[in-house]
Amino acid sequence: MKKMLKLTLITALVMTVLAGCGSKSNTANSVNNTNSSITNEKPKKVELKVFMSFPRFKDQFDAYFEKFKAKMLAEQNIDVSIKLEMPNSDQAKQILQTRLSSNDAPDLFTLHAIADIPTYYKAGYLSDLSDQPFVGGLYESVKNTVIYDGKVVALPLESLSWGYLYNKQMFTELGLTPPQTLDEMKAVVEKLNAKGIKPFELAFQESWIPQLMMALSLGGIVNSEHPDWIEQMNAGTASYKDVEDVFNIIDLIMENGTDKPFEVSGATGSADFANGKSAMWVQGSWQAETLLKVNPDMEIGVAPLPVSNNPDGTMINLSTSTSLAVSPTSKNKEVALELLNFILDEKESSALFEELKFNPVSTVHNYKTFPWVDEASVYVSKGKAYQDLSLPNGVTDETAKQLQSYFAKSVTKEEIIKALDKAWAAGVQNSK
Repeated sequence: MKKMLKLTLITALVMTVLAGCGSKSNTANSVNNTNSSITNEKPKKVELKVFMSFPRFKDQFDAYFEKFKAKMLAEQNIDVSIKLEMPNSDQAKQILQTRLSSNDAPDLFTLHAIADIPTYYKAGYLSDLSDQPFVGGLYESVKNTVIYDGKVVALPLESLSWGYLYNKQMFTELGLTPPQTLDEMKAVVEKLNAKGIKPFELAFQESWIPQLMMALSLGGIVNSEHPDWIEQMNAGTASYKDVEDVFNIIDLIMENGTDKPFEVSGATGSADFANGKSAMWVQGSWQAETLLKVNPDMEIGVAPLPVSNNPDGTMINLSTSTSLAVSPTSKNKEVALELLNFILDEKESSALFEELKFNPVSTVHNYKTFPWVDEASVYVSKGKAYQDLSLPNGVTDETAKQLQSYFAKSVTKEEIIKALDKAWAAGVQNSK
């Protein structure tokens, strides 16, 4: 009887142990099945339309967006496809404005911080980005350039300290230093011509390039001699006639430039300038990446453009130009905001900005600044700098067209003044 009882107890114990093991096995299988279902869940597919105005950087952004796509797939199981549109710089603004006004806005798009933000904001094209993570890292001076109506409405890409570019090695070999007055610039031009060197690169095939001459000359004249001119123009009580001295340096450049400028694009101009076919180019430091691709050994200099014989007007332009905005009507706004913040990612963005030759804009950036940035910063530290002028919508495009015609001698200085006054008045009226 005792033996039977023992046998029964042992059998029951064995069954209990086996049942326990089976239960654990079933629980493990259940967990494994659950994990398997998560892992095997199909990724959510999202397409983002991205519109950017600098086609020369397409390869860099294509590669950077691949990193974003991999991150989103790994961390959020979202399969992002990015339709990147990068039209020619001359056409980009018009194409974008047509898209925006016809309710066909890209999810993310570039715009000029100074020139475009007021108009686009008033039209309802910009999202409020004030609460986005990237904002906390922006340098204060940079952040201020993308704030409108108390809101951060764009992510700054290009923060610039720019003037004209010059071939530093060529200047050194000829014993030249960047001139600080108009007469000094004339002397430099004479020495270069005497050596058989074209003083200025002219690339007028793309109209946005010659208008840079007006951007710098107007900035210097206004900030040194006519500080209330913008306000007076907006009120309709001033004219470009008041600042017609801007043409002094423009005429000097046009009369001492390379041949056949209407046959020269920005890319060709970069190649010619990088290869030493001219000594100076009124072009921004954003061109550095293209120049160094042509000639990695080129020593790029940046200096303020003299606009008169008053050295106070020889100033560096401080601005934030190309910035990135998010459309309020985006159907995939959460993912669009993820991409926006990834542009200033703590781990990845330093390499991107360094490769693009952009200035650091955020505390997340930890790369060494470039020699031309340091050179421009010397002028800034001496107070020889100004914030980019805010012009009404349409004025820059009209300037570009008029300066091309001016070089071709199909319009006079007086006709340009009349056309720009008209464009300014129209821009002010349209903004109301």
